[in-house]
Amino acid sequence: MSTAIKITAFNRGTDAILQFFTVDQARGIVDYRGDSGLQERVRDLAERVNEGELTSDEQDEYDGYVRANKFFAILQAKAQKLLNNSES
Repeated sequence: MSTAIKITAFNRGTDAILQFFTVDQARGIVDYRGDSGLQERVRDLAERVNEGELTSDEQDEYDGYVRANKFFAILQAKAQKLLNNSES
């Protein structure tokens, strides 16, 4: 399957979530960065994962943050799309 087809299918499957957001909610999602404690924890784990210094539990925790970050990046992109469409 080509990348273009995958992207089209992914967007078709996920664009429907836009109907649940108001413009203000979309703006809040786009602007959200997480609290400072969370940011610091992820930064610490990210530095240590590169050195191979994580325990098994810490690796699982880090993997969870990575998954959450990917999900949230998609959510932010969808929210940004809603904002862009509302401005046109």
